[in-house]
Amino acid sequence: MKKIMGYAVAGLFGGLFVLAGALFYLHQTPIQQNSKGDIQPQNQATLVSNRGSSMLPDNFRTAAQHSMETVVHIKSSSSPHQSQGNQSDPFSYFFGNSPFGGFGPKVGTGSGVIYSKDGFIITNNHVVDFADEVEVTLYDNRKYKASVIGTDDKTDLAVLKIEADDLPAIKIGDSDKAQVGDWVLAVGNPFELTSTVTAGIISAKGRSLHMNDKQNAIESFIQTDAAVNPGNSGGALVNTQGELIGINTAIASMTGSYAGYSFAIPVNIVTRVADNLIQYGSPKRGSLGILIADMDADLSKELMVDITQGAYVSELVPGGAAELAGMLPDDIIVQVNNQEVKNVPDLMAIVGESNVGDLLKIKVNRHGKVKEIDVKLKG
Repeated sequence: MKKIMGYAVAGLFGGLFVLAGALFYLHQTPIQQNSKGDIQPQNQATLVSNRGSSMLPDNFRTAAQHSMETVVHIKSSSSPHQSQGNQSDPFSYFFGNSPFGGFGPKVGTGSGVIYSKDGFIITNNHVVDFADEVEVTLYDNRKYKASVIGTDDKTDLAVLKIEADDLPAIKIGDSDKAQVGDWVLAVGNPFELTSTVTAGIISAKGRSLHMNDKQNAIESFIQTDAAVNPGNSGGALVNTQGELIGINTAIASMTGSYAGYSFAIPVNIVTRVADNLIQYGSPKRGSLGILIADMDADLSKELMVDITQGAYVSELVPGGAAELAGMLPDDIIVQVNNQEVKNVPDLMAIVGESNVGDLLKIKVNRHGKVKEIDVKLKG
């Protein structure tokens, strides 16, 4: 069992998910401004095209038009005293935040998505978590001071509120229906270039980056090759109908700029968290109370089982939801609520969409036999 506990540094679901090494460097490419305020990137931009126009769906234009007016620019600022407390934040250099925090007022920029006509806006927690003041600029250039309604550092989401009515709220899609290979658009404000749209496909689903070091962190990202850069954080990932399927959050890069891989929080997690933040001011996420790891060929051999996919339960939290329901160590979770569980991110996504008190129908492989267990999530 010694070897098993060294795997994947699995996390306590409803406890601790230990993070892997720093493979995702979140450092902003420096940007300079001239006396007129024009943006001057240190590296000259190169015009490239990697897709022929004949390959593009006819309705990209409609999707872009429907979504652009629902995405806002966010400027966050804090006093010098406030900014000193966030220098160790893993997101602090990402998506527009100054790398010189602590020596003056800290200013960061990002994006947000209009969630409701009466002024609720969704963004990333790391866009606003350091801020004393938040300013929102709409697509038509109207500016508003925003208040932070609630934040969730476990999913890196936040909800803002501006005093405005009849806003163009984004249409909500279904991230569970989005499939690898589907075309998507990323809408945001990279490098202060407002209302920018880029296109790509969904490259993978259920990615865990081991980037969030918070207890109970939920990481099950949609991976896409749509170009996402500093300033896009909190912006929209939409399908070809212009429906929101994710909130753009991170990129895999050695420089901090786009390198072919970007990641978005699935909208089915986003809406559950946002609704909780609006109603309660904090998330009401349920917990299974288990220590888990990804099943793979090596772990299968170690356990002497004939299954290479699923979420392996190595330990149970005493008195936790899973233990009370009859789950046992060495169970392998393979299905929840009729959804296949191939790995830990699959399980994280399902629990991330659930609330305290929700009943999950979980199928486990126990020594070669499939058993169904009803688990009522605890807080």
